[in-house]
Amino acid sequence: MNAPLPPSPQPVDRLSALLERFRLRAHLFHAGPLCGVTHFAAQPGRGFLHVLRSGEMEVTHRARGVKRRLQVTEPTLLFYPRPLAHDFHNAPVDGADFVCATLDFDGGDSHPLVRALPPLLVLPLREVDGLEHTLALLFAETERLRCGQRLLADRLFEVLVIQLLRWLLDHTGETELPPGLLTGLAEPRLARTLVALHERPEADWTLDTMAAQAGMSRSAFAAAFRTHVGQPPADYLAQWRMAIAQTLLRGGTPVKAAAEQLGYASASSFSRAFTQVVGQAPRSWVQGLQG
Repeated sequence: MNAPLPPSPQPVDRLSALLERFRLRAHLFHAGPLCGVTHFAAQPGRGFLHVLRSGEMEVTHRARGVKRRLQVTEPTLLFYPRPLAHDFHNAPVDGADFVCATLDFDGGDSHPLVRALPPLLVLPLREVDGLEHTLALLFAETERLRCGQRLLADRLFEVLVIQLLRWLLDHTGETELPPGLLTGLAEPRLARTLVALHERPEADWTLDTMAAQAGMSRSAFAAAFRTHVGQPPADYLAQWRMAIAQTLLRGGTPVKAAAEQLGYASASSFSRAFTQVVGQAPRSWVQGLQG
């Protein structure tokens, strides 16, 4: 008689704890046709989300690590999660029709999701199901001026990004994302541990307690975590805590209070961990922000 299969892990909310800690803010800055060459400059901590409604265009980049030239021939999302200069080349007359927003992530390039994403995602709208209603509302808001239009459009762009991230979590294989946070969250057992780390970073986490959260043995958990997330569990936890620490310190939280909130026994142990991950002591890092 065959042994019963182990129960499937219960689904968890993989994004809320992340986006509650590290917020995303969108700002609509263009709606309508673009003609000729339009340049979008790279600014620290800023990304872009462009929605091509109709028409065709060529996109060019000068930076390494991304395709220098690509053709877009159908309604498409172009998602730049971090600063990357790019140019749109449209016909001089009857150019392509867009809605465009800037994206500001708390923590800039150190935002955990920003670090996990490639520099550019190009996704034809026909491939990304579940966006239809949000896009319809967004397009309706940008077609004529109404009270609260810009504020509502900004919030709809933020909803669109969350829906896009949700879709990516369910389609990591199709988008060929590199090992990182998103591919880790896509693995149901690892997602249970990652969400717990995100929700309770101050807990006294060990390899045993992290593995138990996933319902796995220590060795299986450590190997799967390294494969899917791309680093050991302890390193990920340290980086997550220090990303939160940077947000706290940037907001004026004293070093001792930040240490207590993140579960460190003393300010000195927190400072050692911060220096190891960030490369500077907490007070030096804060002084650098002020200078």
